[in-house]
Formats: sequence, C-alpha cells, structure tokens
Amino acid sequence: MAYTDYLDREPVIVTAALTGGVHGKEANPNLPETPEEIGKAAAEAEAAGASVVHLHARTPNGERSFATERFQEVDDAVREYADDVVIQHSTGGTAAPAADRHLPLRTDPAPEMASLDMGPLNRYDHLTSENTRGMVDALHEEMVERGIKPELELFNDGHINEAHGLLARRDLAEPVYATLIFGGGTLTRPRPRNLLNAIDDLPDGAQFNTLGFGPHQLSFATLGVLLGGHVRVGLEDNVYYRRGELAESNAQLVERVVRVAEELGRPVASPAEAREILGL
Repeated sequence: MAYTDYLDREPVIVTAALTGGVHGKEANPNLPETPEEIGKAAAEAEAAGASVVHLHARTPNGERSFATERFQEVDDAVREYADDVVIQHSTGGTAAPAADRHLPLRTDPAPEMASLDMGPLNRYDHLTSENTRGMVDALHEEMVERGIKPELELFNDGHINEAHGLLARRDLAEPVYATLIFGGGTLTRPRPRNLLNAIDDLPDGAQFNTLGFGPHQLSFATLGVLLGGHVRVGLEDNVYYRRGELAESNAQLVERVVRVAEELGRPVASPAEAREILGL
C-alpha cells in the first residue's frame, strides 16, 4: 500500500486493542478486564467504526492469562455483545513459556486472526519477550493448521528482516499483513521518516497497519491513513485521550481516528470489507 491508496480512497481497517496484558485499571479505570467488560467494549468499538478487535485475556484478579478457556470466555462475550467484528487474538507475551503462547490459538472456533511477534523486544524496566525463530515458526505452523491469519508484529527494523526471512522459509497466505509499531525500548523510534522507511522495506504487496504507543497513537494513526495503511488504536496502547486526560473508553479512541480518516477522505472498512481486504 502507498500514498496512492489514500488518493484512491481505499478503505481503512481500524483495529481496536481493547485491554492488553500489562497495565490494568490502575492505569485507567475505564480499561476492560473481565470477559463481559471486554465484550461490551468490543461492541462499542465496532459501533464506533472498528472492524477488528485485538484481544487479550485476564485472570479474575486482572493479570494476563494465556489459557484457552479464558480466551474462550472473552470470545463468547464478544460474540454475545458485538455484531460481526473480526476477532484477533494476541500470542505475544513476556516471560511466558513457549507452550503457553500457543493456547490462545485453540479456542472453538479459532480466532480469524492472531498476532505473531517477529523477534525479541524489551519494554518497560523488567519485561522482555524472547520470540525465537523456532517459536515464530511453530506459532505460524499452528495458525496455518487452524486457518488463522497471522498479523506480523514488527517492533523494529530487525523484525522487518525477520518478516522477509519468514517468507523465505514458509508460505504466507496473501496478502501479508504487518503492523509497524513505534515507541520506546527496543521499538522503532517514533519519527515520521522511520515510518516511511519501514513501509518501503516491507515485503512486496504487504498490507500495513500503523501503531504508535502512548502519545504517538493519534499522530501515527493519521500518518497511516495518509500513507494508505490501516490503523490500530485502543487502551492497550494508550490510556489517554490527550495529555493529562484519561480516555473514557476504547470507543472514544476509535471515534476520533474514524473522524480523522473521514476528514482525510478515506472510508472506514466494515468487518465484511476488512475480511475481503485481508483475505479472511
């Protein structure tokens, strides 16, 4: 995708990352944690214009869970409250055994999509995620077996190299879908020129999604819209609406980026259109 896709008014897919697995209600009391809260948040985000929801599961005390049954409870709640939104599970994680990373793929039915972190990364002071090539290949293999489309999460330039390497080792269903992620730690520095370079370095024909953490969420979503990509917003990545003002909900963040896309002349994809664009 490129600037010409913006000029041609190609639909933009909005993904809502509803809860995450690191911070909780201590960071923003409006962040959903229980399956029911996540299900209702998914419905509100879909009504606001999101066509994909990126999901994590939590234990009853709010800590992150990889357990299949916890993801099943979240999925059941999303399907109860939302209409037709695309369900995408997270398989990323910090300090989690490799076997646990597969568990979110084993719900019934399987999610339509799942994230696939493409290499190691550090975030915050005491969190690291390993993501060896062996782990990436094993997760991708199970995704293929279960008919799940991988969303390649690229946290830095080295991960773009790893995406090319994965394509050299394995067949990925077209179009390749990659999320370009910007922030602190070992993530790519959030500079517009770095987004341009990352887009240029993607595999040919790849669709890209743009994600800026924290205060970079709105600016990088806007750049993603202008450059013909798709966008991800939500309380997992950013708990504020503006500096010093906590976001009221995931839907509020979705509504804002939908207004941006519409002002810039790109229609927002429905879930059905998202499925067509992504080849689901």
